[in-house]
Amino acid sequence: MTRSEHQTETLIRDSLDRLAARAPDGHAVRDALARAGRKRRPAARLALAAAAVVVVVVGVVSGTQLLTRPDVAPAASRPVLGYGPEWLPDGFTEQYREGGPGITPQVRQWLAGPSRITLMAYSTADPEWSQTALKIAAIKDQALVHGRVSMLTGSGGTAELTWLTDEQHVLVVQILGIPDARAVAQRVADSVAAGPVGVRGELRFGPLPAGLAERSTVVRGSGPGDARTELTAADPARPSVAVVRAVAGRDAPGVQGAEPATVRGGEGFFVAPATGRDAMVAVRLPSGRWLTVSGARPEAELIAVANGVQLDPAPDYRWLGRPTS
Repeated sequence: MTRSEHQTETLIRDSLDRLAARAPDGHAVRDALARAGRKRRPAARLALAAAAVVVVVVGVVSGTQLLTRPDVAPAASRPVLGYGPEWLPDGFTEQYREGGPGITPQVRQWLAGPSRITLMAYSTADPEWSQTALKIAAIKDQALVHGRVSMLTGSGGTAELTWLTDEQHVLVVQILGIPDARAVAQRVADSVAAGPVGVRGELRFGPLPAGLAERSTVVRGSGPGDARTELTAADPARPSVAVVRAVAGRDAPGVQGAEPATVRGGEGFFVAPATGRDAMVAVRLPSGRWLTVSGARPEAELIAVANGVQLDPAPDYRWLGRPTS
């Protein structure tokens, strides 16, 4: 539904009114600022301004260096995720990262037993997230994250906090299975900062069937020992639907009803599609791990994808099972 300009202005005004009601007394703030201003000498103001310039320059240079480090440079099947929390409750370790080209959502996840903390980043260029600012303005249950109005929902052990970190990115913190989840979501969100981390698994897509393009890369596991890399490809016209999936992991796939097939020049197998299951080809890699490629595609196409997959000799699984990287 399209809102009129008047409705939009009303939503934003109501949102600001609710925040203003929680703000400290304006007279007290002005008095404190006036006292502080009388004590500060011009030279001190100049020194502070110069220091601010230095901080900005150093921050830009450091950020540029960080973004161009070889281990976090984005490439095919090696996305870079742009945000992370600097505080988490004790006991949580990172066990999932997902990203991809263009406006593919970025996901990071930390677990402690059945409890879960998820940080997601979306692009406002995605139609599904382009109206987030208006949605936040319309809801009564609001909070502040880094000075920006946010949307806080949930109760008990579940909560979700949504905010725009800038005009291009929507961030969402989800909490599951943690007492006082709303307070935890607020603290995690307040600690989120820009800081790129890479997703570098052991696979990279080679040639894909006509009409398909890389969609996402996932690395998951409770630690490096059970790490798993998963790549997906999709029709660019329907990017949210994975058409082909390539997975590398330590566990052998189910082979019920399998037929022999030559995959990557070795003895593999093909499993025909069945109700609730796509067709799949699989082969054991020289490392002893297993490669599977599945999807609603002909056997020859799945084998071609498997044959074209590139094995990365230096995957980065070091962060799995650690609180932060």
